[in-house]
Amino acid sequence: MAHSPKITIIGAGGFVFPFRLIGDLLSFPALRGATLSLMDLDAGRLDRVASAARELVDHHGLPTVVEQTTDRREALAGADFVIITFQVGGVESYRHDVEIPRRYGVDQTVGDTVGPGGVFRFLRSVRAYQDIAADALELCPGAQFINYANPMAMATAYLNALGLRTVGLCHSVQGTTRMLARTLGVPYDEVSFRCAGINHQAWVLDFRRGDEDLYPRLREVMAERHVRGRAAADLLADDGDHSDAALAASTYEGGNEQVRTTLMNHFGWFETESSHHASEYVPWFRKDPATTLEYLPERWDYYEICSAHDEQGDVDEQLERLEADLSPSVEYGASIVNAVVTGVPAVVYGNVPNAGRVITNLPDDACVEVACLVDANGVQPTSFGDLPPQLAAINRTNVNVQTLAVRAALTGDVEHVHHAVALDPLTSVHCTLEQARAMTDELLAAHAALLPAALRPDGAAPGAGTADRDPALAL
Repeated sequence: MAHSPKITIIGAGGFVFPFRLIGDLLSFPALRGATLSLMDLDAGRLDRVASAARELVDHHGLPTVVEQTTDRREALAGADFVIITFQVGGVESYRHDVEIPRRYGVDQTVGDTVGPGGVFRFLRSVRAYQDIAADALELCPGAQFINYANPMAMATAYLNALGLRTVGLCHSVQGTTRMLARTLGVPYDEVSFRCAGINHQAWVLDFRRGDEDLYPRLREVMAERHVRGRAAADLLADDGDHSDAALAASTYEGGNEQVRTTLMNHFGWFETESSHHASEYVPWFRKDPATTLEYLPERWDYYEICSAHDEQGDVDEQLERLEADLSPSVEYGASIVNAVVTGVPAVVYGNVPNAGRVITNLPDDACVEVACLVDANGVQPTSFGDLPPQLAAINRTNVNVQTLAVRAALTGDVEHVHHAVALDPLTSVHCTLEQARAMTDELLAAHAALLPAALRPDGAAPGAGTADRDPALAL
């Protein structure tokens, strides 16, 4: 890239993740001459993050320009990279996502990927995505978009359908492969792996140390450690921020992995998102409280974690750490920007449209997670071929929900919202079709002010459509 890049972050006032991302960007020497345009509708939250960013720049004596604005068009004008880190509706809307389904027996410990929670987290962001796309296609039509907002597959598929060149990023591949290496006592830099699938339900299909296949030992160790009905002790607490490499097993990941171990035992390979997440995407582990407790002996509740965050304290703590050590996290976003700017190749795991069948036994309209080559030509997904058929079959149950929700957003057909929720594997365990429809109607009414006009219940008035941040974004 011949000029210093302009990197725009939309939703920059959110809980610690946007600021950690700024630290990642500044950790690359080639990006220190960039302009960081920080945009958020909440001026107070934005000022907190922008002030910390300027303090970090000044502390390290960097030439980086930090701009802040509440004007989306100003932030997008001339941007080379646009990073999305917001969720619409914040914790209050999230409360509806989890509490309404629980009245119908659908207990989501996360609720941000598929299921009723994932569908409505996506749908209430659609108006904001439409506004961003309209402005971006005018003001920065060649920009590389990087999406960190969940539900990853739905949001990334929709942004691409609107004409924005978008890759979706998560840290589940990095986090899980590090956890597996740590479990086996193998240095992470000596491990090679290959993963593919969909976001939060990709599969570790190869895990090696040199010529040694680590899977036989992995299966043995995980079966010994993670037994249904037996809880691990002395686990690290977890605050929902997973951008940095974990030091040991926690209540989130690595401590109680009965769900993922059981999936591996029955289907052959290990999944890339925590057992808490994974339990929501299939019908076997959350049938009733007793069964859930056998597989997940310590509850990890993302809504409760989000509600309890101390936003200013979190940013202050992160600033202190980055002033002491300006090194990157495990997130891929800054690596993508650096590879495009410098032309030095990098390989990341990204979420991309499956057009042309990157994974040949998943549908064309799926959004898949695969290894991508990044260089001056941008983000280039690598062709994977067929997943093992049993894994593709599991993925398709989630792809059904995702593609129907995206179709609802693209067509305005509210019936597809009902179809998406009814076909969710966890909802199907607990609800008849009539109950699923009633639950979906309640959610449509609760979120009406934030939904696109075509999906609003009759008589519901539109809200401001503000892009309020969820306190933590990138699971």
